[in-house]
Amino acid sequence: MSTEWVPMRQRVEEYINVLQDDIVLAFEKLDPNAPPFKRDSWVRAQGGTGKSCVFAAPFDEDASISPSAPQTILEKAGVNISIVHGTLPPAAIKQMRADHTSMPLPDRPDGLPFFAAGISLVVHPRNPHAPTVHANYRYFEITEPVGSDDVDAEPKVLAWWFGGGSDLTPSYLYEEDAVHFHTILQTACDKHGPQLYPTFKKWCDQYFFIPHRGESRGIGGLFFDDLNEGPHLRLPTPASEMKRPVTPDEIFAFVKDLGNAFVPSYLPILQLRYSTPSTPHQRRWQLIRRGRYVEFNLVYDRGTKFGLMTPGARIESILMSLPETARWEYMSELGSDEGTEEGKLITVLKEPRNWT
Repeated sequence: MSTEWVPMRQRVEEYINVLQDDIVLAFEKLDPNAPPFKRDSWVRAQGGTGKSCVFAAPFDEDASISPSAPQTILEKAGVNISIVHGTLPPAAIKQMRADHTSMPLPDRPDGLPFFAAGISLVVHPRNPHAPTVHANYRYFEITEPVGSDDVDAEPKVLAWWFGGGSDLTPSYLYEEDAVHFHTILQTACDKHGPQLYPTFKKWCDQYFFIPHRGESRGIGGLFFDDLNEGPHLRLPTPASEMKRPVTPDEIFAFVKDLGNAFVPSYLPILQLRYSTPSTPHQRRWQLIRRGRYVEFNLVYDRGTKFGLMTPGARIESILMSLPETARWEYMSELGSDEGTEEGKLITVLKEPRNWT
């Protein structure tokens, strides 16, 4: 076995390429009669590459809007990877400092050289009973500038961290689905320490909150950022007293276990719900909930805001998370009655629950 040292950036790049293929193939296998995902490889002029795998059913102007008509399982989905590098401009640095308060960043007024590699996915199924899902796992480095006479040298890493998570956004609450999703994530976390799942579950509930609506985007999952070898504000118990991943190898193993947990956490739910009979009323509610999804992503999501501030941003990939169709109603009555299925969801969105 080779003992040659492999930079973390290369290891992450290799992993997310494999994970992207595994996830896309799992969705294509579930609905073999649907059009395949469109594979779109791209090059970033400022440095880096990526591949977007996007599903969008052909638009039929004559088709009925009835959700009961024979349709593809997915309405819109994207599984994207990016491996990019360059220099962060002042606006992006300012946003990064606000988002990463638990980890000091070097102060360089002329910009920060960076490397980032990650996978990001969002899946919007067609059936109102099948939940939307999101996942994102990423690795980030801040490095010393490399001199023009030594461009092939490995840059000195000044700061590095992993982040990510996965969360579920149903229109109709099936408690057994919530339990399944969270249990798979907890199992992946518990291998690496007992404080990870409860800490990152709570962080997810707090992060995916829509202040102007007073409700969460969905029923949560995991969210974490700034994981490195140093102390972490969200994990107050030192690693010497309670097991948690600390080294680059340990944190990467943790992230890989979470990435590998995506398909078993979500595909069984989708397989169970995609053919559930539904009504135009339920489709209407699904579209209203998708409107809430759009509100969070465009107003509050850190990744969206940071991406739009990065030079050479690939807008189509950044906005891939938005649903194909959404709805806003003025003073809609749906969800206001706690005795309805819509009201039951709103109750949970206003008061997050523990599912494991």
